[in-house]
Amino acid sequence: MKIISTNVFVGPNVWASFPVIRHVIDLGVLEDWPSAKIGSEFIDALTQALPGLAEHGCSYREPGGFIRRLREDEGTWLGHVLEHCAIEVQNVAGSDVTFGRTRGTGEPGQYNMVYEYRQRDVGLDAGKLAMRLLMHLLPQSFKEQVDYDFDPEFNWDDELRSFVLRAQRKEFGPSTGSLVKAAQERDIPWIRLNSGSLVQFGHGKYQKRIQATITSETKHISVEISCDKEDTHNLLNDLGLPVPQQRMVYSAREAVRAAARIGHPVVVKPLDANHGRGVSINLNSDEEVEAGFAEAKEHSRSRAILVESFITGFDHRMLVVNNKLVAVAKRVPGHVVGDGTHTIAELVDIVNEDPRRGIGHEKVLTMLEIDNQAKRLMENAGVTEKTVLPDGEVFYLRSTANLSTGGTAIDLTDVVHPDNRDMAERAIMAVGLDVGGVDFLIDDITKSYKDIGGAIVEVNAAPGFRMHVAPSEGQPRDVAGKVIDMLFPATEETRIPIAAITGTNGKTTTSRMLGHIIKTSGKTVGMTSTDGVYVDGKLSVKGDMTGPKSAQIVLRDPAVDFAVMETARGGLVRSGLGYQRSNVAACLNVSADHLGLGGINTVEELAVVKRVVVESATDTAVLNADDINCLKMADYAGADQIFYVTTNPGHSLVKEHIKAGGKAIVLEKGMNGDMLTIYDNGLHIPVLWSHLIPAALEGKAIFNVQNAMFAAAMAYSFGVDLDNIRHGLRTFDTSYFQAPGRLNVYDEHPFKVILDYGHNPAALKAMAALADQLEVKGRRLCVVAMPGDRRDEDIVDGAAALAGHFDHFICKADDRRRGRGHDEVPQMMRQVLIDNGVDDAAITIIPDEVEAVTAALEQAAPGDLLVIFGDDTTRCWKQIIYFNSDSEAPVTEAAPVASPIDTSFEDMFESDQNLIRDARGVRLARDISEDAD
Repeated sequence: MKIISTNVFVGPNVWASFPVIRHVIDLGVLEDWPSAKIGSEFIDALTQALPGLAEHGCSYREPGGFIRRLREDEGTWLGHVLEHCAIEVQNVAGSDVTFGRTRGTGEPGQYNMVYEYRQRDVGLDAGKLAMRLLMHLLPQSFKEQVDYDFDPEFNWDDELRSFVLRAQRKEFGPSTGSLVKAAQERDIPWIRLNSGSLVQFGHGKYQKRIQATITSETKHISVEISCDKEDTHNLLNDLGLPVPQQRMVYSAREAVRAAARIGHPVVVKPLDANHGRGVSINLNSDEEVEAGFAEAKEHSRSRAILVESFITGFDHRMLVVNNKLVAVAKRVPGHVVGDGTHTIAELVDIVNEDPRRGIGHEKVLTMLEIDNQAKRLMENAGVTEKTVLPDGEVFYLRSTANLSTGGTAIDLTDVVHPDNRDMAERAIMAVGLDVGGVDFLIDDITKSYKDIGGAIVEVNAAPGFRMHVAPSEGQPRDVAGKVIDMLFPATEETRIPIAAITGTNGKTTTSRMLGHIIKTSGKTVGMTSTDGVYVDGKLSVKGDMTGPKSAQIVLRDPAVDFAVMETARGGLVRSGLGYQRSNVAACLNVSADHLGLGGINTVEELAVVKRVVVESATDTAVLNADDINCLKMADYAGADQIFYVTTNPGHSLVKEHIKAGGKAIVLEKGMNGDMLTIYDNGLHIPVLWSHLIPAALEGKAIFNVQNAMFAAAMAYSFGVDLDNIRHGLRTFDTSYFQAPGRLNVYDEHPFKVILDYGHNPAALKAMAALADQLEVKGRRLCVVAMPGDRRDEDIVDGAAALAGHFDHFICKADDRRRGRGHDEVPQMMRQVLIDNGVDDAAITIIPDEVEAVTAALEQAAPGDLLVIFGDDTTRCWKQIIYFNSDSEAPVTEAAPVASPIDTSFEDMFESDQNLIRDARGVRLARDISEDAD
């Protein structure tokens, strides 16, 4: 059994509406050996290693269902077993995941094994560990047959413990996890910004951040004060709040002298440490103070150590959020209680049997350990690990009550005395923290410190939440919810509007049209596209940016208040959507492209992939009613409404939809041309004549008319004013500046040139239809190629779509042959053209794109139309605008796609601007020359 390939999906995907991992696995010879055939010994060993499998319901949807599947009849296949093990291994580490699915790929012995994850690395490691466990448990007779690199040193208990510890370093801690959970319960989006606890809540300009329990609203000066225990002590003391006596020292000798002045017992602790690190309490002799100083020094970033009076009483953590006390927990150090029978070591083992205790932060309580600190306390008390304590005697294994070292917490929020409540709130306000913890020692929190004494021993920035959200005793408190409510009051926005656009052709142009409309409406638009990521119309990252990572770039940008997400097949197949949902989503069309790649072999399968975008929309799904595959998506859309787009005013389904009060945009025929018309709940709203849309070339480029209809429908769905929609469509054109590589027209030669990135049969067919519509005095010429990784039938269909529409063809190849021979694709296209009636004399083979474009430009005569399907569109455009120019620029090989790593934004932007200026300069030079003539 082996893993052939792996995909980690972020956000909605074809398998689930949440993040999952997919392994394509090959069972090899184990395909013939389902679980029951392998034997009960194997099943018993598996359930012993992962007892939580007994709770998996599987297809029976009740506890024990999976175990039943393992044993009944011949059992279940190991791909399915691996799925459940990967889920359960994550559960053991504290990740609450349940979803899994295993389905055959169509190849014998191969399966798509899919399972849910919460953290990428933890999920991947869980799958690997589950695989190793299954292979380790196979009977020896099977191991001899299987092609697998077995580890003879494999020890399951050690491996699982190591995995749990690694997972805890990757997973959110209890505090961060509780904040993320609270945000999810309030429907606030979140993005993890690093491998630790830095998290963004909200999108774009509405975002707020946390790191553990430090928020983006926490003042830096307040954190600095809280971290300086002397400053905190003095600040609180000056306000008359109860604090112990304190001295700052720099040597063991000074510590001993300070303790003598204060009076024993004392506490010695670092000036700048936290979480109880380096703190020694109840020190009663010079020797103990010296030892405490040495301990504190090991945990101090500075040389300063504090000696303060030891205040008796129980340790209470009082949590204040937004100047209000929200939780109080009485903290008890990790301890054991004697029973007159068991040793201290045995009592520790008994305590650790509590199912609430786990490794680190795995569970609500942490396991007790007999480490150096515990041994020191035992030595001071005159006992050892083998000592049997009298019945009822309590022995503390820690001097501090932190949960991370095995302590317990008792919730006392509802019984705290009002004076103590006010004291905690005043202390945190004095320091200036929005979220702060007060460590308060008092014998009885229900009584006022003014009557029975007590003291604040510490004020903490970034206080832990575990003791409050999961106390050992008492009521859990939604402290994380209080923080989220502080960051995002009920009336405050958390999400920017998101428009998602998918389809086979027209995505980039429609995205740019919509982005232009929204920008002219006054919004700062973040847009992903095949050209790059744009923020407020400026290129931020260059390259094909239509996947989940580019979507996150936009959603993380604090300047953005509207997102337009072009979403391509590739990103969806590889990594999912990248965000949980959009407001409005559109599917423009679905036609043959990239088939045979990524497991997508038919147009119907491609439609299922693109349907993910539509399914994610909450408000409106905008669908092409003229495309049956788009039309079928209406049955899966979860949006509140469907908005149909059709160029056929007689479309029967759309007419019924309009009669029922639904929304649609229809291209209506009129005496003066075609009118884009919106229908909305009985309203008939003319928008714009198609010939007034510059990108539509007087209405002749019907595909851009349709793109404009989608852009208008989506903008209308967001509530954009009709005048802004009209203005946006009338001021958007297909110049190279606004839409590079998309129907770029150059009219400054004696002949017309159109450059387009069309690279599939549907795109080539649309351009052929446009060429027929345009008035041409001379010939129609075409430079064409198809990507080498397309199926033979797609290349055939693409060439056939052009036959009969052009007078001469120059067949080329893309720069990257993608597995094809040097001239294989152009030769294939040549033969198809001939088979479809094109004279061989009207076809030229020039494999190199630069040479092909140069030959076409030289061949074009006045009055001709030259259509170039470019691969490197930037290079092609330079060739076009510099052709026959005195300022002709050299045409070199295609430059690599730029990224923020190797090219600055200013360089990329300047390069594009220069290209536009060069085009204008060529035009100006020619105008001057013509005037001189």
